[in-house]
Amino acid sequence: MKHNWLITTAILTLFFVAQLTGLIIVDKYIGEEGWKSLPSIIGVDIERPDVDPNISIIYMMVAIVLGTILILFIVSFKRVFIWKLWFFLSVTLCLQISFAAFINEIFAVILAVMLAIVKIFRSNFLVHNLTELFIYGGLAVIFVPMLNILYAIILLVLLSLYDMYAVWKSKHMIKMAKFQTKAGIFAGFMIPYGKKIKKKGSKAVAVRSAVLGGGDIGFPLIFAGVILYNMGFASAIIVACFSTLSLFALLMLSKKDKFYPAMPFLTIGCLVGFAVIKLLF
Repeated sequence: MKHNWLITTAILTLFFVAQLTGLIIVDKYIGEEGWKSLPSIIGVDIERPDVDPNISIIYMMVAIVLGTILILFIVSFKRVFIWKLWFFLSVTLCLQISFAAFINEIFAVILAVMLAIVKIFRSNFLVHNLTELFIYGGLAVIFVPMLNILYAIILLVLLSLYDMYAVWKSKHMIKMAKFQTKAGIFAGFMIPYGKKIKKKGSKAVAVRSAVLGGGDIGFPLIFAGVILYNMGFASAIIVACFSTLSLFALLMLSKKDKFYPAMPFLTIGCLVGFAVIKLLF
């Protein structure tokens, strides 16, 4: 077991709440005649890429590879400021889209900017994880309309293969995770625990942290969002439940101080959930 029961329960709860919150946000953007428009940022309209699912999956994989290369560049040259700027813009965009599902667009962007500033420059455990609950809903609203069920499944499989390579073979995913944790700006859930140490001239930090990467939260949500659009909210919740169970299995089987690719487990959970839906409905 990778973490104690308290931390394991916390990670599972955060993951499921993020899935549920994200699905509610996605549902808010589904209108009677299709997808609603995205909110504008400072007067600038945001448009989803208008591409077919078979093309969109190529765009998404290319974007993931290019993003990885950029992060590795930042890690290699220790350009923390660039990472903070990129992260700030991404967080602001996703939070604004999420908040705009519930409140006025102007208030949404103000709240998004304020929380992004606190998250990145005055980060603490509560703000970091609270914002993470909403970030992936905004991300899903952008990408779910670009996919259908078939290509959403293909995307999960490709991501699982990539995750296994990045963690077990090249190990660059581990390198990126360590850099983000050290910089204090981690994309995903992070729960510090255990005894704290204090180095000279720095603040006290926890000896250990339980982390779950942003991709491991966002991509199962995107798949569940595709299910929501095509098969209804109840079906999407079933997928979210099974992806949560698969994460529980990973946390139970994994060992302390070792890194594991989560996407293969989460993909299995999503596909089992989809199979159950087909049997039930």
